Amino acid sequence: MIYSASVSVAIYAFWSYMARFYPHVTSRGSRTAMLGVMAAGCVMILAMSSWLNAAALAGSAALEQHLAETVEDYTADLDQAHQNALAAQSLLPDIQRASERFSQLAASERQSGALTGTTGSGSVVSLLTQMSQQLVELQSGINASREQVTTLFTDGQKRLETMRTLVSSPGAIEPRADRFSSEVVALTGVIASLGQTSIAPSIRRAADDLSLGFIAPIPDGTEADLVSRQDRVMETIRTSVVAQSKVLSQAADEILARPPVAERRFVPLSSAEAVLRYASDFIPAWAGAISIDLLPGVLVFILAVVHGAIRRQEETMPFAQRITVAELMEALAMQRAIAAQTGDVSDLESAVAQAEDADDATGLNNITSLERKSPRKGPPA
Repeated sequence: MIYSASVSVAIYAFWSYMARFYPHVTSRGSRTAMLGVMAAGCVMILAMSSWLNAAALAGSAALEQHLAETVEDYTADLDQAHQNALAAQSLLPDIQRASERFSQLAASERQSGALTGTTGSGSVVSLLTQMSQQLVELQSGINASREQVTTLFTDGQKRLETMRTLVSSPGAIEPRADRFSSEVVALTGVIASLGQTSIAPSIRRAADDLSLGFIAPIPDGTEADLVSRQDRVMETIRTSVVAQSKVLSQAADEILARPPVAERRFVPLSSAEAVLRYASDFIPAWAGAISIDLLPGVLVFILAVVHGAIRRQEETMPFAQRITVAELMEALAMQRAIAAQTGDVSDLESAVAQAEDADDATGLNNITSLERKSPRKGPPA
């Protein structure tokens, strides 16, 4: 309050003096000097007003702006971590389709001998069932990961909601900034947990195990022809498993190649630091405040223009129209005093009457001529 009152008094005094003196300065050098003084005063006014606005008005708003942008940054981080964690869910339809295909082939072989031409549960059915079960286990792991990711994401959304509430709540900014920092720490932990929850590395290892860990059972056919058919079918199954493993490995590599969420650290700012960082966001508000402080400068120039026009108009007027009543009364009093000393009162009075009747420069010139004729003996006692 003391600082704002001092600034107001200083601004008022400065513009008062400028409005009083500048319009009456006519020479080019003097006006240039006055303009220099005005420019220096405007710079000082800008400095005082800017600091006042920054300290009293823009400080809290700038801190709230900093908190709001921090919320947006952490929102983007949470979304990115959530997307990276759920990226493996896109592989779930492919894994489910491959598992069902192996299961259907096992059922067809068991019921109609679609692969070997011989019905029953043999080594081929056992291998197909084994592959289907491995893919089902991988599918179960992805589903379990989805539940964990959903829980973490929900927790992160609650933290963000609390942070937004702190930004928009009324009251002092310092307590809200302290609580905001606590929520940021908790949210950072949630984002880190989401980054470690991704099941893509597990899918990559499981895909490698499908091909590298493929173990074909021994053909259990009773005839040599059946054993040969079982070998050919199991080799075909092996080729299919290797192809499926390659597809899953490539998909998992694409997920793992996604950029991880960059580590972010929340840095609290003071009011001055926040104002300097987010000064561009307050340009419209500062422009209005500065315009109010510098508006009297326009009034000073208006007065200067008006006074200049009046002086130019007076130069073209006759002397009788330029002289004021006060000046005329002083001249008459002086002439009466001079006439009283010289005894030419009658001539003076006639000249005055002539000036009053004619109301032009002739009578006044007569008065002036009488003054020149009369000897000057000094002012009356």
